[in-house]
Amino acid sequence: MPPAERSADPVQHPEPQPTAHPAPHQVEAIRDLVAAFPVALELGERFAAAGFELYLVGGSVRDALLGRLGHDLDFTTDARPDAILGVLDGWADAVWETGIEFGTVGATRGSGEAEAQIEITTFRADLYDGVTRKPSVTFGDTIENDLLRRDFTVNAMAVRLPDLTFVDPYGGLEHLDAAMLDTPSYPERSFRDDPLRMMRACRFVAQLGLFIAPRVVAAMTEMAGEIARITPERINTELSRLMCGADPRAGLELMTDTGLAEHVLPELPALRLERDEHHQHKDVYQHTLTVVEQAIELEQAEQRAEGRPLEPDLVLRLAALLHDIGKPAPRRFEPGGGVSFHHHEVVGAKLARARLKALRNPKHVVDEVGQLVFLHLRFHGYGGGAWTDSAVRRYVTDAGDLLPRLHKLVRADCTTRNPRRRAALQSTYDELEHRIDALAAAEDLARVRPDLDGNAIMTLLGVKPGPVVGRAWQYLKELRLEHGPMDRDAAEIALLAWAAREGLVDPATGAPLK
Repeated sequence: MPPAERSADPVQHPEPQPTAHPAPHQVEAIRDLVAAFPVALELGERFAAAGFELYLVGGSVRDALLGRLGHDLDFTTDARPDAILGVLDGWADAVWETGIEFGTVGATRGSGEAEAQIEITTFRADLYDGVTRKPSVTFGDTIENDLLRRDFTVNAMAVRLPDLTFVDPYGGLEHLDAAMLDTPSYPERSFRDDPLRMMRACRFVAQLGLFIAPRVVAAMTEMAGEIARITPERINTELSRLMCGADPRAGLELMTDTGLAEHVLPELPALRLERDEHHQHKDVYQHTLTVVEQAIELEQAEQRAEGRPLEPDLVLRLAALLHDIGKPAPRRFEPGGGVSFHHHEVVGAKLARARLKALRNPKHVVDEVGQLVFLHLRFHGYGGGAWTDSAVRRYVTDAGDLLPRLHKLVRADCTTRNPRRRAALQSTYDELEHRIDALAAAEDLARVRPDLDGNAIMTLLGVKPGPVVGRAWQYLKELRLEHGPMDRDAAEIALLAWAAREGLVDPATGAPLK
């Protein structure tokens, strides 16, 4: 029976099971979660007094059981939206009804640092059309049915308020303790209802270190093409969260192995190049995943050394992921068994920009990742330190504010298993960084600008604002990059000589030509 037919069968629902009892430390974690948000108990008491049930549900319960207190609280209730508004009346400082057609009411209580923002949703029993991911909203009557429609069992646990009764009808606690990701309902039904859940599975693997139940992997593999029903923006949200997780490699491998990546990020599986017994080169796919891991290690090492909290650098991680996606197109088998990928950084930069745009990333992410991919190979021209000061200046100027990330990307790109070669590459890059630091101290490399500004150029050449000023400015910047700082007299002499060659001033007098 095809998955769509199986998932559409209304009798195929797992029966709720008795709730397992959390361990003492998990009970304490739930109490700590509620204690950290006093409004939760207040709400529970108000709903109970009005004759309704209220539950804390979803990721906040999961994270508490993992010993990670979050900041977002989701509530669900058997009260219909109008009744929710009645319970909140006189208690909430503000209420908004933008999601009320979906059964969600938002509210705030308190002010300043004590302000709490909450969302309360009526039990749901959504019906999906199997074409879009927009449900026909149907309100439910039991917490068990509401939890059944959620994405994974680890997110299908709830805590009733105010008595803190733990509700887990689909084995979420057992699965969490086993580090397993499974669905409350049959995975084919779950993914047919909302294909984005397949991307969420990859994200949870990266974020939480869970492994996927075999039946879930099978369903993802069979239904990967369903992800085409999801908008690029929503896919990108999940991909970005995956990349910012603790172990992006695990999530990326799941995407590739199930076929999801073919529809979301086809450049990644394209790196699994066919090997030729006569032309050997490193596995570009595995190399890429290792570069991602090493970039994260460098990112976190720097943050620890500077005493900063560990915050994922999405731009660096995306650049590490995409840095070699230009390799498949220019791959050439050379005589003697060699393999070349000439100018793959140029191809890769274009591909990276195109893919990130298609996924609706912000412009700054597209530009920064594209530039890092474009620059990541330039260091290899440094060789044994043969660059002139001019070449070092250009390296720094072209990288601009991305230079710290470029340092990490270049170092992460070294995945050779030969310890001598690895040490030699790292030592050479150490030397380049020392030269950059020395020049920066002497010349303020962070702001390489011409030695004459636009006003000085216009005064000296007797011209008005326009293309001539821009050309003159660019010429002086090239001089600055090539020779370093110049004093004002030398800069003026150089500019007048350029202007004479361009026919802008009299070569003998330096007077502007009309």
